[in-house]
Amino acid sequence: MRRGNPVTPTKNLTAHKGRFLISVCKIFFICNNIRVMKRRNFKQKKFMIFFGLAMLAALITGVYMVGFYSPLRRSVVINVPRGASVSSVARQLVQKGVIDSVPLFKMCVRMADGRVQSGEYEFPPYASAWRVARMLATGDVAATTVVIPEGLTIRQIKQLLLQAQGLSGAVECDGPSDMPVCNLRDGDVFPDTYRVARGTSRLALLDLARKKMVAIHDAWERAGRIAPAPLKTWNEVITLASIVQKETPRAEEMPTVASVYVNRLRKNMRLQADPTVVYALTGGLGDMQGAALLRGHLKVDSPYNTYTHYGLPPAPIANVGQAAIRAVLKPADTNYLFFVADGRGGHRFSNSYEQHMRYHADWRAIKKSRN
Repeated sequence: MRRGNPVTPTKNLTAHKGRFLISVCKIFFICNNIRVMKRRNFKQKKFMIFFGLAMLAALITGVYMVGFYSPLRRSVVINVPRGASVSSVARQLVQKGVIDSVPLFKMCVRMADGRVQSGEYEFPPYASAWRVARMLATGDVAATTVVIPEGLTIRQIKQLLLQAQGLSGAVECDGPSDMPVCNLRDGDVFPDTYRVARGTSRLALLDLARKKMVAIHDAWERAGRIAPAPLKTWNEVITLASIVQKETPRAEEMPTVASVYVNRLRKNMRLQADPTVVYALTGGLGDMQGAALLRGHLKVDSPYNTYTHYGLPPAPIANVGQAAIRAVLKPADTNYLFFVADGRGGHRFSNSYEQHMRYHADWRAIKKSRN
């Protein structure tokens, strides 16, 4: 049996050195790859950080341009005609100095609603492209405020509207018409503060005030037509409310004044309300223009004269507010039949003629002392 050649120690050592060198090379290669990857990752991180900062800067710039930047330094009024395109409106805005970028404005319009509404707009200083687009999209047109005071007649209200700024057109219809706004009478409109688009016609505003009174009437109908006896109809309610409205400007005093007239109606006494005489004397104007109401005036021949006629006048003598209507629908529970001015803007009430005359003498003394 043959024996193999024995392995010498030198050969074993050489083999081990070779494997060791290979392992060292592998480790070096791996470490080198790790360093390369770290460098690449670092460069990628640097790029991503730079890219993120750039995007953030672009976002901040975009938000500023859309929501804050504005070339406008003063208020500008622009009229947008009906059917105008976004492009034509944008060109008009650039010409007026409201915006300086048509593409940016169009983008804002698309973000807002995608359309613009017609009307007269007043853009305030420093209005951004976004705010301009929102105003046009929502129809936030320039507005004017008109106050219709309580206690005025229709003739006085029309005179007031003719002098009001920001309205257009006449207060009368062109020729005969069946439209309610063309046939207004006292008591048909609701005195209030109205905020309407600049350029609104005066007839449109009158019709708005008329519709508000119609809504109050409809609410009364739905509530069951509740009114203190002997009042039955809406015309009677508003007619008495118009007398109360003219007698006192104090809302807290109106229920007591209303109770006096309700009590007199129940007793079939003449109302003897001075404002009804003034209405009759002035042909429905309701203002004596500073002239005093004299004893002889109390005999004027008119169905509105409650000194010579029993019951209520045929129709209201003024346009009334909510407080006067509430006072008539729910008058104070009193037995008063008379009242006279107290010299301090209010009135003194009494349930007997004798007491009333004493209060009346006090009032005459106050007036005499002021002359």
